[in-house]
Amino acid sequence: MYDVLTDQDNESEQPAGCGPLLPTASGDNRPLRQQIFEHVRAAGRAARTDVTRALGISAGSATTLTADLITGGLLREVEGLPRETGRGRPPVALEVVPSARHVIGIKLSDENHSAVLTDFAGEMQADATLPTTPTRKSLDEVLDEIDVLISLVLKSAGKSRSDVSAVGIGMSGIIDNDMGAVAWSPLLTERNVDLRGAFAERFGLPLHVDNDANVLTLAELWFGAGRGMSAFAVVTIENGVGMGVVLDNRLFRGARGMGLELGHTKVQLDGALCRCGQRGCLEAYLADYALAREAATALHRNPRNLQSPNAMLDALFAQAKAGHSAARTIFRRAGRYLSVGLSNVIQLFDPGLIILSGERMQYDYLYAEEVLAEMQTLTLSDGRTPCRVEIHAWGGLAWARGATALALAAVTDDALGDART
Repeated sequence: MYDVLTDQDNESEQPAGCGPLLPTASGDNRPLRQQIFEHVRAAGRAARTDVTRALGISAGSATTLTADLITGGLLREVEGLPRETGRGRPPVALEVVPSARHVIGIKLSDENHSAVLTDFAGEMQADATLPTTPTRKSLDEVLDEIDVLISLVLKSAGKSRSDVSAVGIGMSGIIDNDMGAVAWSPLLTERNVDLRGAFAERFGLPLHVDNDANVLTLAELWFGAGRGMSAFAVVTIENGVGMGVVLDNRLFRGARGMGLELGHTKVQLDGALCRCGQRGCLEAYLADYALAREAATALHRNPRNLQSPNAMLDALFAQAKAGHSAARTIFRRAGRYLSVGLSNVIQLFDPGLIILSGERMQYDYLYAEEVLAEMQTLTLSDGRTPCRVEIHAWGGLAWARGATALALAAVTDDALGDART
């Protein structure tokens, strides 16, 4: 019923290029130049004849518009497509000029921040990781950590800040992507923070920020299993529970850009206390801090000790594997709540695939056969093909790479504007 994939599995199976491979069913209002550019980037390399067929345009339009993109330094001609016969010159293909733009993607988290520098073709050029303390911080303290992280990744790539066109950031919490604001995050002491404005004032760079589950969903849509799918969902389980959904080959954020907070949907009235301050949230039964809260009791530890949730959960998992009944009960109970959450996702969005990801997916109790079987019994799916579930054991850099997609999409808009002028 499910597949477990690692970073290597995901990357080895993916075609060349980056970005969504399928068109949207609702029509495309992007300028034709941009459609051509993004088709070439998604394919990795494409001949002009491929562009005309894929976009349904004339050969003359393809020639004129690709010439503009080549003049603008965004595309280039290369020889590399296979000959149809053994004779003649190899067909000329188009590809993105990788050095035309560079962006940085950042994932902010409780224990380690990650950053990736990516070129305009979507290829990773460098990465960096910065350990941090799992406590809430002020905006200035977070900006200080971002400053160090950006310096580390630029030094690794041999680049300067002037080489960067934009930065994307993914972080947990309720994020207004349109405004670049953080309504609430467990990483910040303040609420309603204008992160985009503060970032621009500090670094002089455009910032694009989103919920971390959304940027991981973008990683799947641009670089992973979702490239060839028009509808899928990503559910993340780490220090919180998040969700991203792709509908019609696009990331769906809701009417005001802050929807799909699966972790804060209610599964029990007056239930366990969530870190958001409300009770009965799904996150309060699945996230790190929720499991650690029960682990302290099961392992006879002081819940106020200084042991990290990760260490506590590793100890709990080891006990469960050794047959400790209370430890096994904690994971099984969490798995049942997960089945409720997943059945609701299926019932609401009818995705073709649900991808489970995040650090907690190392605990196989959360995706045991009985968990996924109960998910199916809670779903009105008689006579229909069951929703496929995959477990992707992504590392921390995948989240940062998803944040580069956030920045790349915005920079592409700007770059195509430059090309038109």
